[in-house]
Amino acid sequence: MYSKDQASALKQAFWTAFGQYMALESSAEGLKINWINYKTGIKHLHFKMQADKRFACIFIEMSHPDAGIQQLMMEQFISYRNILQASLGEEWEWNLHQQDEHYKTVSRISTSIEGVSIFKHEDWPTLISFFKPRMMALDTFWTDAQYGFELFR
Repeated sequence: MYSKDQASALKQAFWTAFGQYMALESSAEGLKINWINYKTGIKHLHFKMQADKRFACIFIEMSHPDAGIQQLMMEQFISYRNILQASLGEEWEWNLHQQDEHYKTVSRISTSIEGVSIFKHEDWPTLISFFKPRMMALDTFWTDAQYGFELFR
């Protein structure tokens, strides 16, 4: 069991290592990009990664405070579903209006893996292998699809 400070330091070490590893990768447009804090350019629309002691997940999150706007954003993603799936090479879960860890209503398109821990250094290669291709695939998708979300700016 780790103290709160130790857990925080291990998480920070992982995300720093992941960021350094990903710094070698350019965006789909050939630009330098901050993969950990990916900017979609649309307020309340984020590409996020999470990892803890039991699992890791990556997701597209729509967090607009208006549930109707979240639904419209999700409908827009549904219209791009085939393009998204082609970029990702896999099917993700689609959840409209769920509660996040802070009890805020969000909508997410996500995938996860179980049985990995950010607190085990030996799991870091698995976590990186999980996050890297999916973030890069999301970037490839977003390069083409972002213009369909301009109305949400």
